[in-house]
Amino acid sequence: MTTVGLLHTVPALAATFDDLVGARAPELRRIHVADAWLLDTARREGVTSAVERTVGDHLRHLTARGAAAVLVTCSSIGEAAELAASTVDAPVLRVDAAMATEAVVTAAAARGRIAVLATLASTLGPTGRLVERAGRLAAGPLAVTATVVDGAAGANDRGDRERGDDLVADAVRAAAADADVVVLAQASMARAAARVDVAVPVLSSPAGGVAALLRAVGR
Repeated sequence: MTTVGLLHTVPALAATFDDLVGARAPELRRIHVADAWLLDTARREGVTSAVERTVGDHLRHLTARGAAAVLVTCSSIGEAAELAASTVDAPVLRVDAAMATEAVVTAAAARGRIAVLATLASTLGPTGRLVERAGRLAAGPLAVTATVVDGAAGANDRGDRERGDDLVADAVRAAAADADVVVLAQASMARAAARVDVAVPVLSSPAGGVAALLRAVGR
C-alpha cells in the first residue's frame, strides 16, 4: 500500500485535503499531521529557526511512517519545507508550487500581470517570492503585485468565514481589473474563488497541490 503524508497548519483543512486525495486515489493511505503552532508563530514572529526545525521534525516523522511523498499545505511555511526537504528521502511538495507555475504560464501568454492575494502577511511573502522565482523562467517580463486583504484574517479569526470570504471575493474582483491572473496564496482562500465571476483565471492551491502529490507517487 502506498502512503502519502500531508502537513497542515490549519487543522480544519485536513478533511478538505483528505477528501481531495481520496476522490482521486482512494487506494492511497493518507497520514495527516496538523500543527497550528507553526502558523501561529509565523504570524507573530515570522518563520523562526524553531519553526524550521519543527517542520523538519514533522517531515521526518511522516516519511518514517512510510510516506512516499509529503504535501505541505501551508504556504507560510513553504520555504521552511524546502529547506528541510533534503533531510528526508521522499519528495516534499509545496501546495502553492503548481499554482505559481500555472500563474506564470497564464500571465506570460497575456500582458504579464500577476496579482497575488493573501489574508495573512506571513503567507504573502513566501508565495509572492515563489511566483517571482517561477517568473524568471518566463520568456518575457512579468509584473507581480502582492496584497493583503484587509480585514479577512480578523473575520476568520472571529469565526466569521462568510465575512472573510466576502472580503476575499471583493479583493479578487478589484485585482482582476488590472491582472491577467489572480493567485490566492492560501489554501483556505479557495472557498472564495467560487463566489466570483471575473474575466481572468483565479487560481487556488488545493487542487494543484494534490495533483502534484499524486504525480509524485505515480497516480
